[in-house]
Parts: sequence; C-alpha cells; structure tokens
Amino acid sequence: MIYNKILVRYGDLTLKGRNKKIFIHKVVGLVKEKLQGLKCTLDYTHDRMYITINDEDTDEILKRLSYVSGISSYSLVVRVDTTDDLETIKNAAVELINEQIKTDVKFKVDSKRCDKSFPMTSIELSQKVASHVLKHCNNLHVDVHNPDVCLRIELRTKDTYLYLSEIPGMGGFPVGIAGKGMLMLSGGIDSPVAGYLAMKQGLEIECVHFESTPLTSIESAQKVIDLVKKMAVYAPNSRIKVHFVPFKELHMELLDKVHESYNITIMRRMMYRIAEREAIMNNCLALCSGESIGQVASQTLESMATINEVVKLPMIRPLAIFDKLDIIDIAKKIGTYDISIRPFIDCCTIFTPKNPTTKPSIKRAETLEKEFDYESLIEEAISNAEVVWINQNTIDEEIEDYL
Repeated sequence: MIYNKILVRYGDLTLKGRNKKIFIHKVVGLVKEKLQGLKCTLDYTHDRMYITINDEDTDEILKRLSYVSGISSYSLVVRVDTTDDLETIKNAAVELINEQIKTDVKFKVDSKRCDKSFPMTSIELSQKVASHVLKHCNNLHVDVHNPDVCLRIELRTKDTYLYLSEIPGMGGFPVGIAGKGMLMLSGGIDSPVAGYLAMKQGLEIECVHFESTPLTSIESAQKVIDLVKKMAVYAPNSRIKVHFVPFKELHMELLDKVHESYNITIMRRMMYRIAEREAIMNNCLALCSGESIGQVASQTLESMATINEVVKLPMIRPLAIFDKLDIIDIAKKIGTYDISIRPFIDCCTIFTPKNPTTKPSIKRAETLEKEFDYESLIEEAISNAEVVWINQNTIDEEIEDYL
C-alpha cells in the first residue's frame, strides 16, 4: 500500500487556550498506550499528530485509534518532501489515485497551503495536480461541486500530505482529563452507554455493581464482567476497576419494611448512598448513571429529585435526554448491546413492584426509611464489597473466585 503515515486531528482540543498543551499531551499519551506492541512511531505538533506506519497492519492501527477520545478524525496519507519539486507531489497524487480508485468517479483536488512561501497559491496547486492526474489516471472526471472523490493536499514547510478520506474519531476530550467518576453499572443497555459517553467527554470511570446472588443468577454478574471488557478498550491502560457490592440483605430488608410503591425509590436511595461512599473512598469527583428522563418510574423528574437528595456529589446523567433508539444505536456501536439483552435479571428488576410511584416525595421516603436500620446494612455491604480489575483480555479463570 502506498500510504506511509496516518494524520491525526485533535478537533475541539484546539479551542482549549492555555490548557491546550495539557489536553494534547494527554491525547498523545493515550495514543502511545493504545499502540503499544506495534512498531509504528509517532510525532506531533500543536494541531496535528503523525503516525509512521512502518509496515504495520493499518487496519489494526485504525482500530486502536478508534478507542482514543479527544481525536476528531484521522486519515491514511501519503507523505512526500515539500522541498522537492512539484513533480514529486503530482506523481504521488497519480500513484495514490491509481492504487485506490478503480471505477469511474467524479473528482476534485482541494489544496491547503500552510507554507505561504511555496511559489504558487492553493488554487494554482490544485489546478496543476488535477491536470496531471487527469492525464495519467483513467476513469476520472472533474466535478468541483459534487465530487465522488476529493484528493486533499496539505502543504507544510517540510512535508506535504495527500489523502482521499477522513475517518471520524471518537471525538470529545481525552479520558482522564476531567477527573474520575463512579459509574453505577447494571446489566442493562443504558449504563454501559453512559459510561462510554462519560469517558468520551474526558471522565475516567470506576464501576459499582449491586449484586444479589443467590436471588439473582451468577450469569447476571457475568454480564457485567463482559460489559466492562467492552468498555475497557476506551479506558486508560485498557482496564476498569469494578466494585461488586452485595446487596441482598439490604434489598430483602427494604422489601420487608417499605411499602411496595416506594420499593424502587428507597432501593435507589440506598444505592446512591453506597455509590457515593465508594466514590469518595476511591477519589472520584462525581457519580454517573444511565438514567434517561421518563424511561421508567424511578426516572421521572420527581423520582430523580427524591433519589438524588441523599448524595452531595454531582450526578452525571449522559443519557438524560436521549431517545431509547439512539441509546441502542450507541450500544450496538460499542459492542455492549448483545451482552445487555442476555435474559438474566439483576437486583434492579428482580422484584419490580406492580404500581411503583412516579411522584415520590422526599418526606415520605425519609419516613419509610426510619422503619429499618439501613445504616448498618450499608456499612456491611461496603465492607464486603469485592474489587476486580477488568481489561479487554480478562479471562474468567482470573476472576473465578468472585464468580
């Protein structure tokens, strides 16, 4: 293949002003980490990153780049020396077109001259290259308004880059730059997507999962492990810490003591309390959940207000205004959907009341909570929590003591 480099664009990071260098260094660090084990090399400037392929598998490099937040887009490029004459650029364009384009297409050339000392304008450069390409490539027709293919040329002081396409990156900001948050992770569709979007926006995550074995099957815990494997590819060092909190005793007590219509409300208040304490103990600055307004009884605004009242840490809800179909689309994109729909229920769904209240009050919730000693049960649950580090290559035998 003629391509010898990959050009990486930072996107929104260029708007960060005085913090721009910090953000870019974070992205560069993440890219280096994801490309470990490959022989490709990396250089970067204030607005671009350049990866030299060095005969590595380009598909593997591109796949790993797709896991890095903070990247706007990237392109496979041909790099030639700008100090050479124009013929070098024209010949590289012909070689690229002949290798990559095999059918009749409409095309144009779009040049960007960053080096203003180059002895022709961007338009003149595009015209010269287009004329040469038409003479030496078959099946091409010029259409500057609606082309099928656009040959882009970026001319810089020492290097010129030619490419035919831009691959969208993950976008957002480099994971970890915004601090760390505790994701409340169930086995459902929404919370893994919320975790992915939080990482995309720069938040490093740990996860807390409430499990009620033997009331729930061991497969429900396996679902969570498999979900985290999919999420871990986006995380620093490709791994995520998960806190498995035993919730059965607390769950059974509130089922016995709390009116059925408030079961979900009180249960969520307990989960929030535990998640916040786990977060504080692990230096997390916020909680994160997959809640979406109005999706279920516990996600009406009244329910959210009553549940949220028990914690002081900020609660981040990346999916608050997402449509369910949009959430499913993202889940399929990141590979969590098929895992989430496995038919194994978790503690949030095992005892769903027939008529849960959709407009709970804080005062009523506090009154019901006085019916049992939840503080000792919370402390017991936290003290018996299991912590597991999970990465994309974790095998079940490594965590079989927990399962």
